[in-house]
Amino acid sequence: MAKYLLIESRDPFDSSDSGYFSELVQGISNRGNETTLFLVQNGVLPARKGSKHSETISKLIKGKVKVLADGFSLRERAIHNLADGVEVATIDRLVEMLLEPETKAIWH
Repeated sequence: MAKYLLIESRDPFDSSDSGYFSELVQGISNRGNETTLFLVQNGVLPARKGSKHSETISKLIKGKVKVLADGFSLRERAIHNLADGVEVATIDRLVEMLLEPETKAIWH
């Protein structure tokens, strides 16, 4: 089992390939890999409870993907009510996860 850290910084409302990236995240998890999705910048928009894309986030969480959202990015976008299962994290945590041995990172 491998360890994957996927970082989403794009807004799914104007980035047409965000759906593909979500499928990639789920596919990696479905193969039994430890999978974390870190949302940063405009990538935090689907983490808002009730947003058009929050259903995608919920499916990932149900599919055993750990979903973290950058607290600074959330505050900058006035997002306070998160989809169930999304955890608030800091960029420091992202850096720590990137430095963990044998972690494979993909940034979108």
